[in-house]
Amino acid sequence: MQIARVALGVPLHRLFDYRVPESECLTAEDIGRRVRVSLGRRPCIGVIVGLPVVAEAGCGELKELDSVLRELPPLPPDWFRLVEFCSAYYQVPLGEVILSALPAGLRRVDPPKPRAARRAAKPRVRNEPPRLTAEQEQVLARIDEDGAGFHAYLLHGVTGSGKTEVYLRLIERTLARGRSVLLLVPEINLTPQLETRVAARFPDAGLVSLHSDLAEAARTRHWKAAFDGSARIVLGTRLAVFTPMPDLGLIVVDEEHDPSFKQQDGMRYSARDVAVFRAHERAIPIVLGSATPSLESWANATDARTPARYMLLTLRARAVASARLPAVQRIDTRREKLQDGLSGALLAAIEKRLGGGEQSLVFLNRRGYAPVLACAQCGWVSRCQRCAANLVLHLADGRLRCHHCGFECRVPKGCPTCGNQDIQPFGRGTQRIEAVLAERFPQARVLRVDRDSAKSRKQWEALLEQIHSGEADILVGTQMLAKGHDFPKLTLVGVLGADAALFAADWRAPERLFAQLMQVAGRAGRADLPGEVLIQTQFPEHPLYDALVRHDYPAFAAAQLKEREQAGFPPYAFQAMLRAEAPQIADALAFLATARAWPQAAEYPDVLLYDPVPMRLARRANMERAQLLVESPSRRALQVFLTQWGDAVAAIKAPSRLRWHLEVDPLEF
Repeated sequence: MQIARVALGVPLHRLFDYRVPESECLTAEDIGRRVRVSLGRRPCIGVIVGLPVVAEAGCGELKELDSVLRELPPLPPDWFRLVEFCSAYYQVPLGEVILSALPAGLRRVDPPKPRAARRAAKPRVRNEPPRLTAEQEQVLARIDEDGAGFHAYLLHGVTGSGKTEVYLRLIERTLARGRSVLLLVPEINLTPQLETRVAARFPDAGLVSLHSDLAEAARTRHWKAAFDGSARIVLGTRLAVFTPMPDLGLIVVDEEHDPSFKQQDGMRYSARDVAVFRAHERAIPIVLGSATPSLESWANATDARTPARYMLLTLRARAVASARLPAVQRIDTRREKLQDGLSGALLAAIEKRLGGGEQSLVFLNRRGYAPVLACAQCGWVSRCQRCAANLVLHLADGRLRCHHCGFECRVPKGCPTCGNQDIQPFGRGTQRIEAVLAERFPQARVLRVDRDSAKSRKQWEALLEQIHSGEADILVGTQMLAKGHDFPKLTLVGVLGADAALFAADWRAPERLFAQLMQVAGRAGRADLPGEVLIQTQFPEHPLYDALVRHDYPAFAAAQLKEREQAGFPPYAFQAMLRAEAPQIADALAFLATARAWPQAAEYPDVLLYDPVPMRLARRANMERAQLLVESPSRRALQVFLTQWGDAVAAIKAPSRLRWHLEVDPLEF
């Protein structure tokens, strides 16, 4: 009697054994096949990870496999090494990693019937590549010199310097060698423009995209095309890093600094870091590109005290010869009176662009009309009933919404507490700035671009078409417009509300702010017309703004890394975060206190466990939340500790409604 060891997508650090039906005869080549099994009374899909040899005496107690699914080849050994690494490093059960890495259509017990194949797209009239700049040629020559094998490159290029063209040339050379390419981007919004450009350059390469906006059937179809090798270029967001690809020869991670590469629920992994491991495991090159690299990557490429893990490659000038980096100016809002949140200098600059037929972007990373609705008479504010946060006023549809849990309600006609009819919005969001600009410039076409106006890919593409076709004069946008877009007529960027991140409790906030401002500033003046950036601030002397004015990322990074080293923060320390949530904060804190008091913790002197504390947003969706930080100067020491400690945490008896998770290399504090 034969036994199959199966991984299932359950939160248990174990595998499951099943008897193989007598009608089946499995061999080592079947490891990696999907199977249909029953767990309790629930049918589910699993993956064979082994064929153990056991005595027949105990086999009769095992459940029998329902069926072996053979419509796809087995998942390959290198793919298993990848998911095993993720399971071990991120402290997640192997079954959860394996099943979450597969598209939903391959995890369903009763998948929908396949639709008729679509007609093949007509071949595309191939785009001719532009002439390379001297810097681009130097970068490509340096990569060519290293030859085959694993090499990690950090491509630091200012906005508009032609990083994408470097990617395309590397893809071309990889395809010419008969190898395939994985190209990762942080967000869905960046895929349409890049997908069009890649498809136009390589019309015969079988490009497929993989991201959460795809329908289930399309995502499964694209995954299969990558798996069987018919698609030689995969363009996708973070989950695409797990796509099995034969003959993988190159991985590119665009905007490698972006926090969207970190999964914030379920299996909390960093797609960028997993991509580096995958490249190392496959002995192939990987290119991490950004105008503002993460400080971890920058340290890996520049720290002179340790052997460079990454090779630093630099593009200092914009690719278009006539294009220059925009001039950045600070507007001191302590001295200049604002008109509905806008300075006179910014309004005058917008008016100048309108007269010249150019576009302006007013950047405010806060959607909605106003952050809060309040009553000056009794002090009532629009607080969320389920979270420790305020409800945001969305005047366009007359709703108050929580941006944390999704709760929403109608805007009250008067104060719910005292009945005062004169309740007022405080602060500004994109909707309010849109209304102010439309009133101030009635002749202008004002277009708001945020997650409320672009809820789907179709809406997003329609907005982009309006911008490119010149149907918008003034853009009001959030970070959706900050990166990856090339608008030739956009020459002015005005930045509002940036100061809040300068003194935030999260020590990563300055890094994120600098990256965001560098990215949004880079939208201005990318063609022949010169660009200008105006930043409204109460702290014009702040070092972050000094570096921004000079477009000096290396100086900013050096200062930040020095501060982090002095404080013992990553990348000079390694961290994990244990979080718990329960209806009562006392239960969450008690659970974490028990975990901290684990008796064997004293056996790990290189690991420090901090006291449990409530999270910054202590209440979310009717659950009280707390966290416990674990830190070590050694990644290996932390991993050894977590492997043992995780089992101890799982054994703690806790209230039935308490939930917890362990996150390695946390980004959110």
